[in-house]
Amino acid sequence: MKTINRILLLLLCSWMSLQAQIITPIIKANFGVDADLRCNYFNGLVQSGNDDWFKLPGSTGTGQFIIDTAGAAELLTGYISNPDSRKLPFYKSMRFPNYAVVNNRLLIDAYFVRDYHGNDSTMFAAGSNKNGMSPASWNCPVSQPIPDKNEILDVMMHVRRAGPNLWDSMWLMGGISIENTTGNRYFDFEMYQTNIYYNRPTRQFYNYGPDAGHTRWQFDAAGNMTKPGDIILTAEYGSSSLTLVEARIWVDVADLSITPAGFNWTGSFDGSGNGVQYGYAGITPKTSGAFYTGLQSAANTWAGPFSVVMGDNSVPTTYIAKQYMEFSVNLSKLGLDDARIFGGDDCVMPFRRVMVKTRASTSFTSELKDFVAPFDFFLAPRATVETMLPMICDSGNVSTIYISNPIPTSIYQWSTINGNIVGATNGISIDVNTPGTYIINQYLQASCSLYASDTITIGSLGNCFVLNNNLLNFNSRYLNRSVALNWKVAANEFVKYFLVERSFDGKNFEMMHQLKPITGKEGEQEYLYTDRLANQTATTVYYRIKLIQKTGNTIQSKLLYHLVTNDESGPVVFPNPVKQTMHLQLPSPVTARASIKLLNEHGRLVLGTNQQIMNGNNRISIALPENTQPGFYILVTQVGDKTMTEKVLIIK
Repeated sequence: MKTINRILLLLLCSWMSLQAQIITPIIKANFGVDADLRCNYFNGLVQSGNDDWFKLPGSTGTGQFIIDTAGAAELLTGYISNPDSRKLPFYKSMRFPNYAVVNNRLLIDAYFVRDYHGNDSTMFAAGSNKNGMSPASWNCPVSQPIPDKNEILDVMMHVRRAGPNLWDSMWLMGGISIENTTGNRYFDFEMYQTNIYYNRPTRQFYNYGPDAGHTRWQFDAAGNMTKPGDIILTAEYGSSSLTLVEARIWVDVADLSITPAGFNWTGSFDGSGNGVQYGYAGITPKTSGAFYTGLQSAANTWAGPFSVVMGDNSVPTTYIAKQYMEFSVNLSKLGLDDARIFGGDDCVMPFRRVMVKTRASTSFTSELKDFVAPFDFFLAPRATVETMLPMICDSGNVSTIYISNPIPTSIYQWSTINGNIVGATNGISIDVNTPGTYIINQYLQASCSLYASDTITIGSLGNCFVLNNNLLNFNSRYLNRSVALNWKVAANEFVKYFLVERSFDGKNFEMMHQLKPITGKEGEQEYLYTDRLANQTATTVYYRIKLIQKTGNTIQSKLLYHLVTNDESGPVVFPNPVKQTMHLQLPSPVTARASIKLLNEHGRLVLGTNQQIMNGNNRISIALPENTQPGFYILVTQVGDKTMTEKVLIIK
């Protein structure tokens, strides 16, 4: 009777698997799942509107390409000049910021990975390496030949929602190219909760999960998931089409007696052997209907802007028929949409690392062959704060603190323990006018919990009083790697001497020079001092003046700083990102008129001005128009016949 039940269960799972799959070209969440890498193409034909991995040069349409293609031309040029570079892997991330809404779809993350070729230790040694084993037990060789039917060339992965909101279905799109195009090919996309990584010199895996090398899903008595675990999507492509896609999750075998709230068990369970506590269990949705799609390229198809590197080190521009395979999975329908499961936070991450593997046969526990080492996923840049003025006076100075790695889709909230923020406390930069500790909290979206925090302390220079307006001004000018300082006093007869101090970090100052007052002069007097930086390698230099009175009192000036640049370098915007006012450091070998233009991403003029500049390093401040929208812009500066450009990020 038990045998009959098992047969019926297997027949039921096979029938459900057939019902769950779509093996014809289709568009899901506005992304083409058609074994074609081109946006605005579908099933080999021009069709404006659908997104995809890449954009064919010269093509048009409203569909967007997902993978960042910057540096593609340089990569291909390097393949020609240095053929050994073809053996090296590289990673490219999503072209858009994490959680950007594009074409009314929420884009979570995406990656393109090229695998090692030639002397490859990112493969499994011949033997008993299998799914279900702990990564600690996997054995990798120094190098060995690998069957071409198992040789991974490129891997792509993308996660998006079918709309802009939490309740829209979450889709995982995957693509893989393998050397051989005949017979059956078997591969797995395995997704981990931990930051697992592969160390190539030692040929071992580290940071794997606590439950027999993985992380198990946990349930309460009612079948609700209480903690997420590892996931594996396994696929099989035959000589004509996709023949199998299966989803499994890592669980304790005892939990198979629980009826899950979000999905059904299929009956399959495989760990490292018989009688084990942990393993991968197969799952299917609670509701009927297709939730897998997949197919392989029926004809030669464009391989994208990075071309493709074959096992023989050739670099064709197309995948041959059946070489590229593509699939998609509706994670929401499958019951693995963590944002819905765990409290409605749209930024809860279903997994942190992804590893792609090939297998020897259709059996889930067959011998593993090639792999792409685990790569990050769902990891947006964590906010890091910086400032050009780490030390300020107790009053009278303003320092701008800014995020050095902002993403436009994140929400940033500032606070302070003991300082003072001038103006708004949100955005990617703030102005502060007192020393203290300042904190940034980053949220990936408005509905998300805290993602990252960073702290910075602005130090105190003390009471930098101006003695009855005796120190009238303090200015500087950069020229030929020298800084000319100048200042005035209103009552020279009260000055005992000046100390000129310099720092390369804005915190630790050294005395450069002691300057005595000009004798016999009363009233207003101007002073000059030049500091030469010919042998300095620092990128920023800071100055302050200490005025020592005849009474013994010490009066400290405000802080000035310069970016240390070569005379032939282009314009530098600081700080960048820009908020309300753009500060520009512009070197010039002559006195001339400079044309300064700010263009938006479409090349339209947002701001234009002409400025008189002097020989040396000029500092120019330009107020942005009130209606300037946040985003990336190009600053175009022309001095004589020399045109220079700089990328600028403008924020609110």
